[in-house]
Amino acid sequence: MGVIVVTGIPGVGKTTVMKKAAEGMNIRFVTFGTVMIDIAREMGLVKDRDEMRKLSLEQQRELQIKTAERVADMKDVIVDTHCTIKTPQGYMPGLPEWVIRKLKPTTIVIVEADPEEIYNRRIKDTSRNRDPDTIEKIDEHQQINRSIAMAYAALTGATVKIVSNHDNALEKAVEEVAPVLIR
Repeated sequence: MGVIVVTGIPGVGKTTVMKKAAEGMNIRFVTFGTVMIDIAREMGLVKDRDEMRKLSLEQQRELQIKTAERVADMKDVIVDTHCTIKTPQGYMPGLPEWVIRKLKPTTIVIVEADPEEIYNRRIKDTSRNRDPDTIEKIDEHQQINRSIAMAYAALTGATVKIVSNHDNALEKAVEEVAPVLIR
């Protein structure tokens, strides 16, 4: 199996789908950002998550590389992360070249849903403080993710699997992702 990168825009349910799919299997599930924070703490660079953004770009790049190396060493692992990050300046790669090459994923799973479904999920989820997006912008973000996932695949030889996570259809999404998890 190796390293599987799972991605999807906020509100699509990527974590829910992949955790459910991996239930009962001997597969580790980690969030890239959490591993990165743990390493930053070990290095004495930060005490908490909020200090991460204050690090220099050089320190952040070093942390990204160390995180990718640690995750790659985990062998059979699902890495929950973002393919792209939407910023006021535009879309930014979530897995820069120096990260994706170290991770060496076997598969990149993109979890998607209809833009209207994501829009409605975000409105109902009061536990998160997400930036407002139109249905059109949600669709655009999913298309950008598809494009960059294929670029990541071209750099690493990984396959790209698109999994649909529609409302009230979690089991179907889990069935779609199951072949990726079989060793």
